[in-house]
Amino acid sequence: MVTNNNPLLELVNNHRLKAIPFDKIKTEHFLPAIEAALASAKAHVEELKKDKTAPTFENTILAMDVEGEALDYATGIFYNLYSAESDSEFKALAQKISPMLAEFGNSIMTDPAIFARVKAIYDLEVTNVPAPSFPIDLADRDALKAAERYRLIKRTYTSFIRNGALLNDIDKNLLKDIDMELSKLSPKFTDNLLGATNAFELHLTDPADVEGIPAGALASAAFMAKQKGKDGGWLFTLQPSSMSPLVTYCKKRANREIMQRAYASRAFNTEFDNQDNIKRIVELRNTRAKLLGFSTHAEYVIKERMAETPETAINFLNRIYDIAYPVAIQEVKETVDFANKTDGITDFKPWDFGYYANKLKEKMYSYDPEQLRPWFKVENVLEGLFEIAKTIYGVSLKQVYDIPVYHKDVTTWEVYDNDSSFLGLLYLDLFPRDTKRGGAWMTGFQSQGLYSDGMRPPHIAIVGSLTPSTDEQPSLLRLDEARTIFHEFGHALHGLMSDCTYRSLASPSVMWDFVELPSQIMENWLLEEEALAYFAKHYQTGEPLPKEYLDKVIAAKNFHAGIANISQLRLGMLDFAWHTTDPKEISDVDAFENAAVERFRLFEPIGGANISCAFAHIFAGGYSAGYYSYKWAEALEADAWSMFKEQGILNPEVAQSFRENILARGNSFHPMELFVAFRGRKPDPDAMLKRDGLI
Repeated sequence: MVTNNNPLLELVNNHRLKAIPFDKIKTEHFLPAIEAALASAKAHVEELKKDKTAPTFENTILAMDVEGEALDYATGIFYNLYSAESDSEFKALAQKISPMLAEFGNSIMTDPAIFARVKAIYDLEVTNVPAPSFPIDLADRDALKAAERYRLIKRTYTSFIRNGALLNDIDKNLLKDIDMELSKLSPKFTDNLLGATNAFELHLTDPADVEGIPAGALASAAFMAKQKGKDGGWLFTLQPSSMSPLVTYCKKRANREIMQRAYASRAFNTEFDNQDNIKRIVELRNTRAKLLGFSTHAEYVIKERMAETPETAINFLNRIYDIAYPVAIQEVKETVDFANKTDGITDFKPWDFGYYANKLKEKMYSYDPEQLRPWFKVENVLEGLFEIAKTIYGVSLKQVYDIPVYHKDVTTWEVYDNDSSFLGLLYLDLFPRDTKRGGAWMTGFQSQGLYSDGMRPPHIAIVGSLTPSTDEQPSLLRLDEARTIFHEFGHALHGLMSDCTYRSLASPSVMWDFVELPSQIMENWLLEEEALAYFAKHYQTGEPLPKEYLDKVIAAKNFHAGIANISQLRLGMLDFAWHTTDPKEISDVDAFENAAVERFRLFEPIGGANISCAFAHIFAGGYSAGYYSYKWAEALEADAWSMFKEQGILNPEVAQSFRENILARGNSFHPMELFVAFRGRKPDPDAMLKRDGLI
């Protein structure tokens, strides 16, 4: 055990920003540090149980919130690195650490002495006491703090109930066993998916095999082949930045098929198979929900969401389906007809769709998204994004070079408010590698709020797998990759602009079907002419993006909007199928999935393909029974954005209102109250459908 001079046992180091000493942390530090932090946390719990003084907010609720910070510090770093920078040795630790944490969390939530203290405070300060409402005078910090105090007490009490405090001893033990097993299954699912993703490589050496693929994408593929020690040619992987150009542009149909099949069958019927993990996860989640008095896992989850019931969320998705599905069918028909007319394709397959959809778009709008890459150099996109944030919110970002990082690709940025006060620290980790899971996400290494040594600012990270630079050209992004940066930066601003007292309420720890609002609204600035002027400059000439290109992009904005909506609905409804069905009725993962998605199918199924085995959002992330949140928040975002459009997309007054009412408030109030305070009314349920041109 490494306990002496363990950097994870130093809650803060001596850096001016109290930054994490990544340069000193090694894999062998985590287990002893977490064991030590657990021992300390358990000792605090025992002291609290023995405390004979009357329970108060300060000596119970706040004490638990603050005294777990050392454990949160070490485990937060561990799980962030688990996703972003971990080898097999590191990953193996999760099978030891996750059950330890699950057991500790369960022991607190089911401890009758601790719950009795929490309940006494709840009965005194919440029961029969009107909840503080929003809006509130933001200058009245005492009133804000009182409202947060009420919310934290209520959430703490509810969390105990939802995690077994009222169960009998037998059921508490069963719940503990369930939680510990679930804590192992999610890392297993993640490991299998990453293993399956990394295991596939398509090495092409014949120029005829890559005909049609843009030069920039080929340069990246050639560079990757060189890095992997291949003898020339081009190497393609299942990372989106590598796969997408091939399936969109490669003229050779057989290669599109190889790539599409490989991607669609990740972690299904291979050495990295996730089927047993899925069946066990849904079985345990269902049993857990029933133990706690809910009929399904979906009912359990959505009880604490804006939607409140699965029926409300499902009805919301079904309404979109009724409008979007006929449109999607027509869009598919147009694409199939185009493929037949253009190349005589009479047996249209799923791997033909991206290729011919792109060609159809190009024909209709004289526009190919690949044309935009030279104007989306990653450094320019970031610079422009930061300028937009400065214009609307008054914040500024400064790159710094003396902050320790966990990988050489990571950059660090200090974030300052318009009064030059320090807001927080931002880590950017934007490019793919074998030790990082796919996709993009925002995460926090330190939440804003109250700690044992006072208030601390947030430390936020954006992690992605964007097109990397090569030895011949810089990172030039696809339009959708630029959108990803805007999206994740919206999440980052949510965390950076949090202004709460208690860190467990701080942004972005809000209701899950509200959390995507700040990220999705940020995407809108990407294709606004005023905003593009900040960053869309040719990487070689400095020439601004020609207006004719912008006009074409905007004209094509709703191209295949029906298909895009149905694709998201298919995932949302598949999620609900897994979490509303009795697991005893599920014997075959693939058969169950096929039945669940049948009415959303736009193409014939690919043999050997399976969505669920790679559906990390719901089986290894926080979106179980919550994938609908993307569409739910998009509906909120479309309506919120309309206010910017009405009063100016760079209007600092509108932005300040969004900041004060949405970004800064965290989970201090119900999100509907916050939305109404910003928009002046409840959301327009049709705003998204109108924007997508569907109604």
